[in-house]
Formats: sequence, structure tokens, C-alpha cells
Amino acid sequence: MLATHAAPRGLLSVPPGGWPAAFEAEFGGWLAAHPGVPTLMAGMVGSRQGWAEAPYAACPAGLSDIAQHLLWLQPGRLAIVPGLCCHAAGVPDVMRGEETQVFGALQALPLPSAAAAPHTLVLPGTHSKWVQVDGGRITRFQTHMTGEAYALLRQQSILARMLPADDGDLDVEAFDAGVAQAQQPGGLLHHLFSVRTLALFDRASGPALASRLSGLLIGEELRAQALPAGQPVTVLASAALAPRYQRALAACGHPVRLAPDDATWRGLLAVARVAGTLSA
Repeated sequence: MLATHAAPRGLLSVPPGGWPAAFEAEFGGWLAAHPGVPTLMAGMVGSRQGWAEAPYAACPAGLSDIAQHLLWLQPGRLAIVPGLCCHAAGVPDVMRGEETQVFGALQALPLPSAAAAPHTLVLPGTHSKWVQVDGGRITRFQTHMTGEAYALLRQQSILARMLPADDGDLDVEAFDAGVAQAQQPGGLLHHLFSVRTLALFDRASGPALASRLSGLLIGEELRAQALPAGQPVTVLASAALAPRYQRALAACGHPVRLAPDDATWRGLLAVARVAGTLSA
């Protein structure tokens, strides 16, 4: 890796038609100093609200499928990595950007063999992705609106009145209790009300309630996966979320491997090489 650059410019920070100018502002100088270097972009830049809509590639999909479906904005120079789609019970699910992270993680944490049992990865966030990989190909995935649900409950539900302005440090005992409760009968909609009743009966308050809520939602993700006992899970998460998923997975009996921080860059590099835009 020659250099890195980061800027707080999300999807909503770029006005309609402003993507070329935003790209030039962030990367024009570097590209001018390195003429001929191909550029790949991944994530919401390829959505309908992004620079251009990159059609989804269907699962199962490997690196070669991604490489074949690059959307070239400037042939040979600038392209968008397609997202992926899959269907369960007739309902579509989609991802943009996470596929690149997954393939990057697989470069650092390769599967034992093409015949290995399906490997599970989780990418926590606003919309968490649980991804199944078999033989180096993404076979299916599920999206859970965990982060968004937490924010809505945290800020706009009746539970918000019980919670402090800031989460504070994780209360591990309360978090663990939330994860365990999520595995019990009753369902998430029932379990969520316990955040209120625990406060009403002075059995928990403040940060403990926020941690309990977090544990309930993350625990519901794990419950919904119905993973075989002992199946390992690779976590691709920020420093804030990774410890929570590690604790929850360990409590449910799943060994955890952490993906490297540079999974996105590894994934983009792997796509570029398979597409033939870079030499090995």
C-alpha cells in the first residue's frame, strides 16, 4: 500500500451531479502524480443515489463474477464494483461494498478448501450483513437493520426516556444478559419491553439499560442465524462494535476471528487483479 486517504464525505454530502467534482477534489492530485493507475470504487457510489447505478451481480458470486460486472465510467481507468443480490422465500436482499470487504477478508483469512463447510462472516453496522461463503464464493447473505433499529429505539421510542444521553462504556453484565435473553422464547418485540420494566422496578438504569438494549438486538441477530454449535464466525467490524460481537458470539459458543482493518483495500486489489487491470 502506497498511501491512504480518508474524508468524511458520505453519500448525502455529494449533491446530484457532483460526484466527478468530489472525486477530483479528493483524489485528483494523487492520480495526476500516478498516471495510468486504474481506480475502483465500491459501496453506495454505485447506488441509484450515487455516481452511477451499478447493476447487482447475483449470488452465488466469486471474485471473477464481480470482476466481469464492473461498471466502467472511464474504460480502463475508473470503474464501480457491482453490489450483490440474493433471494430468500422470493424476497430480494442486497449489499453494496460489503462484498468487497468479504473478498478482502478471504485474502487474509483463506478458507481451508473449496470443499469446506460454509464459512460465516458478519459485518455489523447500521444494516448488519451475515454472509455465507462456500469455496471462496458468496452463496447467500441476510441483512439485519440492527444499528438503525437501535438508533430509533434509543432516540424515538418510549425506551428513550429511560436511557442516558450518551451510551457511555459498555456494561458487560447488562449486555451479556441482553444477549442471553434474546435466545429465550418470547421474541424480540416482547423482550424489548423489559428495558422499560427493569427501569420501572429499579433493577437497572442508565448505561446498563443501553447495554441491555444493545445485547438484545445483537442477540436477536445471532438467534436468527441458527448457526451450528461451534461454528466459527469472522467479524468485520469497527473498534466500537467488534468487542460486542465477539462477546455475543463467544457466549453462544462460536469461535471468533477478526478480519484485518484493510479488508476493503485487499478486496479492491483482488478484484483489480482478477479483472486484469493490475499485474499480480
